[in-house]
Amino acid sequence: MREILNDIRHWAEPFAVATVVRTWKSSPRAPGAAMAVNVAGEVVGSVSGGCVEGDLYLRCQETLTTGTPALVRYGVSDDEAFDIGLTCGGTLEVFIHKIDPEKHALDRLAAAVEEGEPAAVTTIVEGPSIGAQMLIINGEQYGSTGNPALDQAVVTDALGLLEHGTNSLVHLGRDGERRKEDVALFVESFTSPPRMLIFGAIDFAAALARLGSFMGYRVTVCDARSLFATKARFPEADDVVVDWPHKYLAKVDVDSRTVICVLTHDPKFDVPVLKEALNSDAAYIGVMGSRRTHANRHQRLREQGITEEQLLRLSSPIGLDLGARTAEETAISIGAEIIAQRSGATGRPLAELTTSIHHPTSSRSQQQPVLMQHQPR
Repeated sequence: MREILNDIRHWAEPFAVATVVRTWKSSPRAPGAAMAVNVAGEVVGSVSGGCVEGDLYLRCQETLTTGTPALVRYGVSDDEAFDIGLTCGGTLEVFIHKIDPEKHALDRLAAAVEEGEPAAVTTIVEGPSIGAQMLIINGEQYGSTGNPALDQAVVTDALGLLEHGTNSLVHLGRDGERRKEDVALFVESFTSPPRMLIFGAIDFAAALARLGSFMGYRVTVCDARSLFATKARFPEADDVVVDWPHKYLAKVDVDSRTVICVLTHDPKFDVPVLKEALNSDAAYIGVMGSRRTHANRHQRLREQGITEEQLLRLSSPIGLDLGARTAEETAISIGAEIIAQRSGATGRPLAELTTSIHHPTSSRSQQQPVLMQHQPR
């Protein structure tokens, strides 16, 4: 986790890290969630939202004493797990191992996180060399499993998962063979934060910028009017840009994790920027306006050559039907729609559903790196 890394990079004494490596059903946290305990008994992070942390604290202290890694499973089917509070109906596996800061490249990992460099952290959680870790940053390898053939397979798989920003448990043979299960390897991917691009420097944009930052996005607010597009009006935004929206959008890298929210209410702004957005790989394109404005906008876009299939990508009017009235409530309705669309969820009350509460983790979710053992190549 980013917040765990910022804490543990300053710990001078050994500590134990417990990381969720696999989950089933309604597990409270996704793979990659981490908790750390140092020799002074200080704890940072969480793996279950409070369900199993008490037991894990004791196991981390044991690992600090013995140095022996452990793979622990918690689930309601186990009496012990039920006794310690994992009553959500799910199961999770947690890998615990000891970290010596003097032998781990915490600074290199922290630098990669701060600079937004794509990084993958791999950990052997079962099999030979259990606990061995590698860090891959921009194709560069730090650390080793002790087996060059296995190292090569690990790097290949890590780069593939990193491309999609995915955390996953991978099984390989002792020498990296496919379709074998001698080694269980957990790969954690970390990529730069996904982007939220907000067009229209209005009060709704200020509220949405705050929420977007809270959700983990790198937020940019763009408007052609310098009087309104100021850092003072949008302190929560990472970037405030004065430019015509469509010109700015044409210059930035829009990938499959980017969300675009057009709040301008003005055809001379929103039609050109929506045309640009609909020809991009953006994950979400939402646009504010009444249903009458929506119909007029669609017609203008058709005249610009936008197809009916492309128009289906527009979330217009923007947001879910929550009865929102204030700027803050409207921002929540937009954020909720982004989450629902990303996960494929219905947006309906959970009380009305019988399906799983927790949807599969999306590749766009924020990935959380922990640590790796640093060994010269």
